[in-house]
Amino acid sequence: MTESADDILNLLPARLKEARRAKGLSLEAVANLSGVSRSMVSQIERGESSPTISTLWNLTRALQVDFAGLLDGAKTNDQIEVLRRSEVPSIDNMGQNCRIRILSPPEEAGGHEVYDIQFGPNGALNSQPHARGAHEQLTVLEGVVRVTSGSAISELGQGDTARYAADIAHSISADAPARVFLIVKNA
Repeated sequence: MTESADDILNLLPARLKEARRAKGLSLEAVANLSGVSRSMVSQIERGESSPTISTLWNLTRALQVDFAGLLDGAKTNDQIEVLRRSEVPSIDNMGQNCRIRILSPPEEAGGHEVYDIQFGPNGALNSQPHARGAHEQLTVLEGVVRVTSGSAISELGQGDTARYAADIAHSISADAPARVFLIVKNA
């Protein structure tokens, strides 16, 4: 570490706030995960309070960041963030006979979301309208799917792409196993 203790204390609030935002967590969520009060987390992020080692340890564990890395030099841009297949969050209980893998970072939820969806036989994902102006773009990676947006219906095969309104009721279904790549863009 080439930074002085004063440099670290001056940079710590911004680094903690950056780590919290990168995880898409609110102050309340960090407080619940760490056992550190919401007001204390806020004071630390604003630089109004210096955390004890114990408090800092609890915060870094809640934020799933490396304790030493948080105190180390500035983050460099020449990094690649990798999520291995086993680390990608997935949802198995949404829809009918389909598995949804969430490929976009949590902080992009509600803005630009990316999904890998696998359908089993007679699989379906029926969605209520998203925010006004929302659109989806779907590309079929394997199999055949049926896309419905309002009263419009289209059947797509491997390699086909569809763009459609998602601010109305819409659905994706497959009679046989299929896999799609879905981008949701909220206005």
